[in-house]
Amino acid sequence: MLSYEIAVIGGGPAGLCAAISAAAAGASVALIEKDRHLGGQLVKQTHMFFGSKAQFASTRGIDIADILSRQCEELKNITVLLGATVLGYYDDQVLTIEQDNKVQRVKADCLVVATGASEKVLPFPNNDLPGIYGAGAVQTLMNVYGVKPADRVLMVGAGNIGLIVSYQLLQAHVKVAGIIEAAKHIGGYLVHASKIRRAGVPIMTGYTIKKAYGERKVEGAIVWQLDDRWQPIPGTELDIPVDAVCLAVGLTPMGELLWQAGCQMIYVPQLGGHVPFRKATLETTVPGIYVAGDVAGVEEASSAMVEGRLAGLAAARRLGYHNADWENKYQDALQQLMALRSGPVGEKICSGLKCVVV
Repeated sequence: MLSYEIAVIGGGPAGLCAAISAAAAGASVALIEKDRHLGGQLVKQTHMFFGSKAQFASTRGIDIADILSRQCEELKNITVLLGATVLGYYDDQVLTIEQDNKVQRVKADCLVVATGASEKVLPFPNNDLPGIYGAGAVQTLMNVYGVKPADRVLMVGAGNIGLIVSYQLLQAHVKVAGIIEAAKHIGGYLVHASKIRRAGVPIMTGYTIKKAYGERKVEGAIVWQLDDRWQPIPGTELDIPVDAVCLAVGLTPMGELLWQAGCQMIYVPQLGGHVPFRKATLETTVPGIYVAGDVAGVEEASSAMVEGRLAGLAAARRLGYHNADWENKYQDALQQLMALRSGPVGEKICSGLKCVVV
């Protein structure tokens, strides 16, 4: 059995920052990641981040992944387990993981769950045709494997993910036939939407997909307009010939491990789905289990990184690693998180957090 003071599950932006902050405070840390590389969604993100210098403003996501990975390597009290899938968590604080076709046990005094989120899908006729993608899958094909996913794409969803992936498709010389959004307004940052519109891509709000069509793969999609009650308006159908439909309709927190551990959960639409009740320190209702990133509520990667720092610091303090420098780092992270959630963009997140922070 492998033993550590803190086990961090998930090597994305939240997990990386949790492991770094906990190890820098003095704790021994295991960072467990199912993929063969660290970085999570950061390795797909070729755009530059907003925020402040502390949140890597003007740095591309792929470069942030490299920076955080190097910081992990420099801390000798972090053990990185790659290609390791967590199978379960048990009452004696033991995790079972599968790595290289072998099952082994990992015991930790504290746990930071940073498992992220999965993509949502939409039900519509023929949504199982080849050529129906999630936005994350398209990013993986293009930015990780260098594969052009299609020649002409319809994007469903005008949040930040839909807008950013649309621009990345254009950079890969893929024609974006249009972006449709069921809401009456664009959900993502207008700076992203402006780039798309300048490139000549129409953004149609108040529209949704009616169906996809094609014999053996996607050949086109029918979209139609929605009324004020979110009901389709017959006679408003538009036929858009495409060979791929990309769905960017939101994410759902991957909290299966939290359910198994007995953490008290609640459904909060503003946060993407079922999330755990937690203290301001990000400790769940099960003592010693902390959360950070999208599993705690879907936000931007910048917020996930700051939450990771907070969770790592809080877990370290629980184990006795607490000094003046710790307090400064913790208060600084709290202030960064408050700043990221200020303004109109953070209103939805803050309203959801009121339901879960105890």
